[in-house]
Amino acid sequence: MSGQPNTRLSDLFGLAGWSKGELARLVNRQAAAMGHPQLSTDTSRVRRWIDVGEIPRDPVPRVLAALFTERLGRVVTIEDLGLVRRGRAGRQHAAGSTENPDGVPWAPERTAAFLTEFTGMDLMLNRRGLVGAGAALAAGSALSSAMHDWLHTDPVLAADAPRIGDPLHADPAGFDRYEAAPIGSEELDELERSVEVFRAWDAARGGGLQRKAVVGQLNEVGGMLAYRHPDRHQRRLWGVAANLAVLAGWMSHDVGLEPTAQKYFLIAAHAAREGGDRPRAGEALSRAARQKVHLGQPDEALHLMKLAKSGAGDQAQPRTRAMLHTIEAWAQASMGRGQAMRRTLGEAEELFVSAKGDEEPLSWMQMFDEADLRGMQALAYRTLAEHDPSAAPIAARHAKEALELRGPMRQRSQIFDYISLASACFIGDDPEQADRYARLALVSMGETSSQRTWDRLRQMYRLTAQYSGYPKIDALREEIKVALPKSRGRGGGTAPA
Repeated sequence: MSGQPNTRLSDLFGLAGWSKGELARLVNRQAAAMGHPQLSTDTSRVRRWIDVGEIPRDPVPRVLAALFTERLGRVVTIEDLGLVRRGRAGRQHAAGSTENPDGVPWAPERTAAFLTEFTGMDLMLNRRGLVGAGAALAAGSALSSAMHDWLHTDPVLAADAPRIGDPLHADPAGFDRYEAAPIGSEELDELERSVEVFRAWDAARGGGLQRKAVVGQLNEVGGMLAYRHPDRHQRRLWGVAANLAVLAGWMSHDVGLEPTAQKYFLIAAHAAREGGDRPRAGEALSRAARQKVHLGQPDEALHLMKLAKSGAGDQAQPRTRAMLHTIEAWAQASMGRGQAMRRTLGEAEELFVSAKGDEEPLSWMQMFDEADLRGMQALAYRTLAEHDPSAAPIAARHAKEALELRGPMRQRSQIFDYISLASACFIGDDPEQADRYARLALVSMGETSSQRTWDRLRQMYRLTAQYSGYPKIDALREEIKVALPKSRGRGGGTAPA
């Protein structure tokens, strides 16, 4: 008991709209349903949890997490509720403190437990795409300050940690966990191949259709990490966890589950670091930065990119560093910093060229090829064109180069290229060509399950207003209005009027 109010639990309790007595009754009922009929709580005990920071014994935190998850329609973990016992000495700041307002990073031994808990709660949700009231993204500056020291220190792998009382052998998540068992190199090969299959599907069709499958696979890997494997296997397993968590985050972002996506990116960074792969941890954080730019928070994205680049360290291959530079450039373009953006993109191109003929790109970097480089250049210049219209022709040129280079299984990226190209044409006062490319994007969008493509289309739609009265553009505007799904009130904007 801390003697201080549990502000995390209090905030979520307020969002849920329960009375303390109602929550007590729900806890008793849910506990019985989860196989704990002997558990009994009351209003006074709920009051102590909230008002004086009393942490109830297991299974109550898990019961509460399940109740709040179902009530708010988004994943709520034990960490989110402020109900994790902090019994470990060291330099870790308490979750919710000024130094660590977001409760990250968590202690190394919590990574597997948190991974399993979070994915298990995510899988409990029966409705995809509903984000509960009050769900929010942590500020990029807060995340980077909280994680900087952690990312720059070497983790203690599970293989080197004491075996007695190891939390990785506990069952803090408690939802459908099977008995942990060892896996061999063949099973790891299969897991790594499954990541490639999921990654290819995401690139082709978007995140909506396979998100639950990826989350389920990640949940299984979390269970595997509860077993003590040889160091070489443990590292590979952490690598699989990092790759799946990045995919789960990217797919969640792709369908508009923004707070959920951010948690997966943080899980991925933790998993990569546990496996000793700092470049992978940096790339995971760069995904969170891309998310921030998409949501109109480029200043926070730059905070995260500074951390991602320094965290990746000298181990990062030139291609990885080139990719990180393109994201930084997009954030700079969003802030109208044209000179900085051009310099950063120039560095990205130099790094990418220097990587040719070098060592083979890592599995998680194979999607970043020359087409992706050109596509990111197009996006950055198209974004800058909102501040400086002279950038529009350069954006159009890069978008055309990207389209020429795209493979047949990169449909979502092709849609983004078409939208960048159409937007550049609108800004460059070429409505005829803009109409052509916008329609090519519309034709393809029905084949993907990507909220981000609709968000970008809404951004392009704004540019059509200045051509209202042109018969072709008026018809295009009507087609876009019919095609756009109803907005869910998130960062991508509202449906056009």
